[in-house]
Order: sequence, then C-alpha cells, then structure tokens
Amino acid sequence: MNRDPLILAVDHGTSGMKVALVTISGNILGWETEPVRLIITPDGGAEQSPDEWWAAFLSAAQRLLKREASLRPRVSAICCSTLGEGTVPVDQNGNPLSNCILWMDMRGAPHLKKQLHGLINIESASIIKVMRFVRLTGGMPSMTGKDPAGHMLFIRDAQPDLYAKTYKFLNVLDYLNLRLTGRFVATYDSILTSWVTDNRKPDAIQYNRKLITTLGLDAAKLPDIVPCSEVIGTLKADVAAALGLRDDVKVVAGSIDTTAAAIGAGAVDDYKVHLYIGTSSWMAAHVPFKKTDVLASLASVPCAVPGRYLLTALQATAGGNLTFLRDQVLYHKDELLQEADVPDIFKVLDQIAERVPAGSNGVIYTPWIWGERAPVDDRAVRAGLYNLSLHNTREDVIRAVLEGVALNTRWLLKPVERFLGRKIDSIHIVGGGAQSAVWCQIFADVMNVEIKQVKDPIYANARGAAWIAAAGLGEIAFADIPQLVQVSQAHAPDEKNRALYDERFAVFTKIYRQMKGIYKGLNR
Repeated sequence: MNRDPLILAVDHGTSGMKVALVTISGNILGWETEPVRLIITPDGGAEQSPDEWWAAFLSAAQRLLKREASLRPRVSAICCSTLGEGTVPVDQNGNPLSNCILWMDMRGAPHLKKQLHGLINIESASIIKVMRFVRLTGGMPSMTGKDPAGHMLFIRDAQPDLYAKTYKFLNVLDYLNLRLTGRFVATYDSILTSWVTDNRKPDAIQYNRKLITTLGLDAAKLPDIVPCSEVIGTLKADVAAALGLRDDVKVVAGSIDTTAAAIGAGAVDDYKVHLYIGTSSWMAAHVPFKKTDVLASLASVPCAVPGRYLLTALQATAGGNLTFLRDQVLYHKDELLQEADVPDIFKVLDQIAERVPAGSNGVIYTPWIWGERAPVDDRAVRAGLYNLSLHNTREDVIRAVLEGVALNTRWLLKPVERFLGRKIDSIHIVGGGAQSAVWCQIFADVMNVEIKQVKDPIYANARGAAWIAAAGLGEIAFADIPQLVQVSQAHAPDEKNRALYDERFAVFTKIYRQMKGIYKGLNR
C-alpha cells in the first residue's frame, strides 16, 4: 500500500486554495489551505488576482509536501478542480493581463444584451440566436453577464486595448493548467459557459464558428479543448523543483467544481443526485442525454464521465450568506467589536440553530444576496429578512438563514425532478455546508428527501479531482467510484415538520413573486 500512487489534488474555490494528497481509493492523507482575496471594484465588478492564486497554490502545496515529505516520491499526478465561469486574459507568454473576472461579476450584461439583441427577443436576446445556442450547446449565455461570454464582451467593448493585447481567454482551471504545464487548453466543462461549442456529441466537444460569430469574438483568442481526464503534460521543471516533486509527475486536465463534486460525492451513476453547499450551491446528476429547460435555467452539459452529460442546477449564494452574517453582522470589526477573537463560528452557529424550533419562530430569510440563477435567472433580486418582530432573537435569524438556503434549494427540486423524469428520494450532500449535521437535517425536513451526508464532505472536490486523475492514468474506471464513497450519516425527513415547512415554502415563493418587481426597480 505504501507504494501506491498519490494524486496532488487542487480544490480552488472562491474563498481559497486547497490542496490535498489523495490515494487512488479516495483517502485524504494530508490537506492544506490558503485564503484568496476577493476584490469588489467601484464599478460593481468582482475579481481575483491570478498571481495571488498561484502564490496561494505554491504556499499551500509547499507546506503540505514539506510536512508529508515521505509521501512526495509517491505523487504521480496533479489534477485541479476550480471554480468555474471566471475569465483571465493572458498574453502569448501566459502572463495575466488583468485580474480574473469572476462568476459574480455582472458588468458584461449590457454588452451581451447589445450583442444578442434582435427583432424578436427573449430576455433581450434574439429568439433565433437563443434557439441556436440551446440547440448546439444545451444552454445559452446568462443575460446577467456572469459567465465568460459576458466577461469577454465587457473586455471587448469597455477595454478594447486589453482585448487587443489578449492572446487567449482562459477560465480559472485553464489558467492553473497553464502555470503547471505551459499549455493553453480548456476542458469540455471549463469552456462550456463561453457558449461557443457544439456539445451534441459528449465525447467530441468542439468549437462552432456560428456561435463564435454570434458572440462577436475572435476565434484565435480561444484555447484548444481537451477531455477532463486527458493527461495534458508533465509538471514544468521549475514548478516540480519548487514543490520538491519528480520531474515526471503528470498533469491531468481536471474539471470545474460542479463536475468534480459530482464525482467526489459518488454520484456517477445515471440520475443519482448530489447537492453541493459551498459559497454557492447546486444540484446535479449525470444523465445519458442532452436536454434543456429554458424556463427553469436547467441544462445537461459536458462533464468528465465519458458518454454522459451532467444536469447542473446552479444557485448563486448558499454558504456565502453565512459568511456575510459572520463578517458583516455578527463579527464585523467596527466600533462595536474592535477586538473580536472569532471562534469556529460555523460550529457555534450550528449549536445556536439546533436549539431554535423549526420555522425560526416565524422569521423567513431569502438568500438571494447576489441575485439568483435557478430556477429563476434574476440578477436584481436580493436577500431579505421577513416577519421579524421584537419577540425574535439573533438565534431566530441564524436558523432562518439556514432554513432560507434550504427553502431555496427546495425551489429547485421540482424542476430537477421534471428534468430527470423521476422523483428524487435521496440526495448525497457535500461541500463545506455539508459538515453541519444540523443543516443536513434542515435540508431533509424542508425538501422532504433523505439527505446522505458523505464522509469528509469538504474534501469532495479534491477527491473528485483525484478520481478524474486516477481515471486518466488508467488506475480506476469511473464505474468504480460509487463503491469507493462512504456515507457518514443519513438524515430522514422529520414528518412532524412537514406541514410547517410546506407552509413556509409557499410563503417563500410568494415573496419572490411579489417582490421581484420592487427588486428590479431598486437594482436596475
């Protein structure tokens, strides 16, 4: 066993860079993390520095490999899982020409609407162009401007000098792979939300000239496309030296987080659903068909599993609401709390939420703190606390935030079931939020489904990246993965809360219907 190969798996999320040493069977032998700064620009943008990503990767990986020095000779490959829908313009030498525009950035919206507008429109996009996007890709650019299609048009129109200097536009995964190997490549899933590929054959994703022309982009600025499990090269000599690794360590292309999480959650079989709760959240399931539900913003899209698509239902902000509560309300270091020594706040929130009855003593929270994506694509909607009175306490607000995210996830459940053509009775849950047994039980009660808490759920993306690498190296087959996943606890719905949560859900969706016009007026 001590000669078995290891994967250095990278899990790069919005909040930080994580690295892990993972066995072929999925055991985590070591783990390090490094925070990454979020930059909110004066014009409403959301960015991060690619140089800071790389520094964070080196820092975390060096600490891990120094501490686990005896394991370094066993590292046979590096594979990344990263946040998706970021855009990094780079020059011919691979140097970033600006910060990365993130998935939260909506500055591209007006440029996208101008580009796609026609005589007859759906949400400001020509119906003919929408039909072309859906037919070829399975989806279409988000008219919120949050994905690379909008990002690239923002750069083209608002920063033409930068656009002219750009050699390639890279997603987050693509940039890390460039730094690791020197190759300019995108994966089947990382290129998806540029909306320039023909996805009708899941094992042969390729650029489509009409889509590139429709978006008004320069095809030469797009990288080559490779499968997620392809070995794209060996680790660059200077990186290998910096990490103390062999110079024959392979780099496997990897995937964006939604793809990796599905694999790390063990939800590889057709129609098996997983729920990821991190800064954002999603429900996803592998399916044997390409399909689109335009009204609910659902689509099955290219992924890592050969011959399959991944139904992905994205929601904008989940655990990010807790981070906001921690940093801006409970422990914001202003005059009220100059010297706060913040404990493990999320464990404390669990303890508090557990002692509050279901329904949060009447308080309802809507978690749309950065707009929403599904089952409605609405950039204007915002978070809110409802039915707050003098009788309520901070404890009620804390539980209401947890319940609000669960209610929002339930809102996705019916469209997902309709898409899959079957009722969902069990869901694997992973991500940082899945560490909370209290929150897992709330999800089970609100959604009325069994929630299976995957063991060490925070490692799901790293484990998924490792298994993509293991499949690329021929060490395992994707069909082996469900047998490798362990479930720590199964949470059955508590029937005594059924009527209460059904009532709360009806109010929750009514709040959206009645408030959406107000939000649109406030946040044009």
